[in-house]
Amino acid sequence: MISRSTIDKVFETARVEEVIGEFVQLKKSGSNYKGLSPFSEERSPSFMVSPVKQIWKDFSSGKGGNVVTFLMEQEHYSYPEAIRFLAKKYNIEIEETEQSNEQKHQADERESMFIVSEYARDYFHETLLKTDQGKAIGLSYFKERGFTDETIQKFQLGYSLNEWDAFSSEALNKGYNLKYLESTGLTIVKDDLLSSTGTKQFDRFKGRVMFPIHSMSGRVLGFGGRILVNDKKAAKYLNSPESEIYHKGNVLYGIYYAKQSIAKDDNCFLVEGYTDVISLNQAGIENVVSSSGTALSENQIRLINRLTKNITILFDGDAAGMRASIRGIDLILEQGLNVKVVMFPDGDDPDSFSKKITSQELKEYLKQNSKDFINFKVALLMEEAQHDPVKKAGLIRDIVVSISKIPDRIQREVYIQECSRIMDISENVLFNELAQIDKKEQREASSRPVQERPSEPVLQITPQYEQINMLQIFEREILRILLLYGNKEVEFVDFVAGEEPDDHDFQPIKKVKFNNVVSKEIYLNLQDDEVEFTNKVFKNIYYEIIHQLNQEEIISVDKLVNHENSEVANLVTTILMDDEKHVLYDWKRKNIFPKTKESESVLLKDVQDVIYNLRRILIQEKINSLSFITYENEDKRQQEFESLINYNNLRKLLFERLNRVVV
Repeated sequence: MISRSTIDKVFETARVEEVIGEFVQLKKSGSNYKGLSPFSEERSPSFMVSPVKQIWKDFSSGKGGNVVTFLMEQEHYSYPEAIRFLAKKYNIEIEETEQSNEQKHQADERESMFIVSEYARDYFHETLLKTDQGKAIGLSYFKERGFTDETIQKFQLGYSLNEWDAFSSEALNKGYNLKYLESTGLTIVKDDLLSSTGTKQFDRFKGRVMFPIHSMSGRVLGFGGRILVNDKKAAKYLNSPESEIYHKGNVLYGIYYAKQSIAKDDNCFLVEGYTDVISLNQAGIENVVSSSGTALSENQIRLINRLTKNITILFDGDAAGMRASIRGIDLILEQGLNVKVVMFPDGDDPDSFSKKITSQELKEYLKQNSKDFINFKVALLMEEAQHDPVKKAGLIRDIVVSISKIPDRIQREVYIQECSRIMDISENVLFNELAQIDKKEQREASSRPVQERPSEPVLQITPQYEQINMLQIFEREILRILLLYGNKEVEFVDFVAGEEPDDHDFQPIKKVKFNNVVSKEIYLNLQDDEVEFTNKVFKNIYYEIIHQLNQEEIISVDKLVNHENSEVANLVTTILMDDEKHVLYDWKRKNIFPKTKESESVLLKDVQDVIYNLRRILIQEKINSLSFITYENEDKRQQEFESLINYNNLRKLLFERLNRVVV
């Protein structure tokens, strides 16, 4: 268990904008930062970070919280994992009590898989550096590739011994569970009747150099292994199988090392292999990632989109390989990103080319040879199409298809004009072709069977449902006032019976002014009315606030934002970030002017209105319960009738206070 003092120190030290900035490209927006949501697909920013309040809110998905809840949502960390990650980042020593055996067994399977993967990373790295076979085979290979000791250490490269079960046996001897060795794909388990356990295990990556694959936060998700012997039956490269923690289409090799540089340079270089990433990184090009030899996926593109809108694809000099990879360009355009392409000389790839020239020359080459995707397609295909009108028409049509994938209409028009200039063809012809492609896609979309969605039920509003909904609206408003203004002193007004009757059925009233803290005024009124919150999360937050007032006589919003209960932290964050939503969507520009911070007079009215409205609903409930009761006993019936009259009079009074018409 991590000590409370360590957790408090983590929250005091960690900066939400720094941590989130490693995962999301943030731009300054007033006193806050904004960016694209990492939890949903979008093209307009709806993600806000408040350095002052040390909270974040994603208005597209509804998620929000503090720096810890972000890591829990983004990286699927548990609460202790997130604290440990931040403690390591900010060099905070973790104080903790020793875990019991029962607590150790409570670690979920996902965490167990991460632990096994991290052990494997360390084992393979140690094997590479400290065993004779590792140094003679694995380390020699990396040295021949030109990798320095610093690079090998940085990327945690390793080697798996060329023995059937060297890793698996060592891991089992260390106490790691075979179940997780198998689920991570590190160990292959087969039935063996001759074995005492009935099974036999083998190392999946035996005889291979190892490339650990990290998440954006640096956790080991899986491995890539390259075989070093000539074996026609074995794949040259082998990746970990799909698992609970490793999904190949959701991962980019090198993203952990590249994320800050990508955001800083506002560009991401995309290559094919592991060694391409490592060699470019060693040459000073750090904003580079790899799809690990697989076809680029939408999720991988979205991963880049969190950090930059610009992708530069680095293609080998192999024309056939380029044609196979060019399909990914349309996918990138479809996601609203900008694409450029760099081609290396024939026979070279990013790995080999980076070793032939200096770091500065490499950077200059990438800058000078970066082409727009239209120019790239033309350069690649024009040579074989220039003497064939049919092929040239096909090339033009292929480029227009790519342009049709771009969601931004202005960008489309600019690219059409560029295509017209390069291909020497009328813009009108290209626009007509683009329109035909759009119409064809619309027809195909309309002809596809639409999945039937259940029709939304028509809500029959009955008095009971209306009251429940209204109660929760006012309960939330109470929490909003407590969180934003609970510690503020305001001159409240009380109403007491006057001395002289007037035309009303009840005594006239007069005002008595007194000073009080907002939270105390709300608490005393709710206590007098015996109000119980109907929403479970609202109730939890309210009790937390009352507990703070009893203990410290002041509301600490930070403690609620940093609450271990994610529902509590999320709702508190949502309330605190309500005002930022108006800034995000720039409502003032649309002549919509949201309410500004409450002045004392407005706050006074808000407090009194929410209390009166709660009383109004509670009184209405009493009236409803009395209206349908009949008693044979005349005295009892008369008593209920008098109560009904009294409640109706109170209801009229509350409506007058609220300036509402009595229905």
